Amino acid sequence: MMREMLRAKLHRITVTEADIDYEGSITVDAELLDLCDMLPFEKVEVYDIDNGHRFSTYLIEGEAGSGSCCVNGAAARLVTVDDRLIICAYCQVDAAEAREHRPEIVLVGEDNRPRVHKRSEAAGVRVGA
Repeated sequence: MMREMLRAKLHRITVTEADIDYEGSITVDAELLDLCDMLPFEKVEVYDIDNGHRFSTYLIEGEAGSGSCCVNGAAARLVTVDDRLIICAYCQVDAAEAREHRPEIVLVGEDNRPRVHKRSEAAGVRVGA
């Protein structure tokens, strides 16, 4: 049996741009993608902390060090510049390995700079703790 598990997460990245006229996807600073081992064209789930919208799309690599997070195409209608997002990638893991699986988690701070890089989460821990 396979289990679907969180593989990588960018937590609280801020939308810097929303471009309806782009073909689609979400553009993210290449340094952030590299930190959490996300790849261009990889499917991701996006959760908007500020308005509750959730959508699927794929990644496009933005300029390294730019702090960019541009939601493109139809999904641009679901966000506003300065909204905070959670971007997650998932993977299939054999059930025998699932309990040992640990995701790459990057907590994003001001100006979309990495604040914390970790491989676990615990219940009850609040953002900023």
